[in-house]
Amino acid sequence: MSAIELMTPRMLLDMRRSCQLAADCLTAVGDMIEPGITTDAIDRFVNDYIVSRDAYPSPLDYKGFPKSVCTSVNDCVCHGIPGPYILKDGDIVNVDVTTYLPTEHGYHGDTSVTFYVGQPGDEAIYVVETARRCLELGIAEVKHGKRIGDIGAAIQEYAEGRGCSVVRDYVGHGVGREFHMPPQIPHFGKRGKDKRMKAGMVFTIEPMINAGGYQTELMDDGWTVLTLDRSLSAQFEHTVLVTRDGADVLTARPQVIRHSEDKPWAEVGPLSSPAAWSAKQEKAG
Repeated sequence: MSAIELMTPRMLLDMRRSCQLAADCLTAVGDMIEPGITTDAIDRFVNDYIVSRDAYPSPLDYKGFPKSVCTSVNDCVCHGIPGPYILKDGDIVNVDVTTYLPTEHGYHGDTSVTFYVGQPGDEAIYVVETARRCLELGIAEVKHGKRIGDIGAAIQEYAEGRGCSVVRDYVGHGVGREFHMPPQIPHFGKRGKDKRMKAGMVFTIEPMINAGGYQTELMDDGWTVLTLDRSLSAQFEHTVLVTRDGADVLTARPQVIRHSEDKPWAEVGPLSSPAAWSAKQEKAG
């Protein structure tokens, strides 16, 4: 499928179901995040959650990917393969869930969150909250008639203004009857550039934000992507529908997600610095 697909109301009924399944699964993952669990345990949980609901984990066997979910820890930008790694206090981990709901045509729903494991350090808080806000700002640019470049520009302006960088090598993408399809959604760019968004388009926005440089390195397994300078990286992702009024977030979660949105440093807000969170803690103490 090479053309950009505009979803009809009938198609969106099943697309919404798949996206909500992905959102519910990711919310459930939040309940299990803690020091001492392995990324393999997350993979088993996600696989069982999805399969038990008559769906399929899209990453499994996709172009040879060996697991049902991506778990990207600390300096891993994306596509981390679950395994024996034990999550430690202070880690951050992005869990990227994609579900395939086998309806008449079948639709994929794609979403991710970066979780805090135990007590994170100031740098981890800074890059995670920057990435969270980048996603919000990107979504705010979505509207029929606007340019795809407006999304990337908003993200890049904010991230670089915070002293972070935006990964260039991996971008958002169309999603629906295929896991990855047009259009590509860069998280960097210039306003007024690239294709116009049209009502009915569905794509992911998933900025990968690094505390250091934007360059990446692909590991020998052919999947795992690390920051070249081994700085921390964080990512948040939603699947969105373009409407004439703005964005309809198809993977919106029905509740606050634990170990990410429920932490006191998230209340400080991404416009604040790590020092602001530290000051808040000292005042509370």
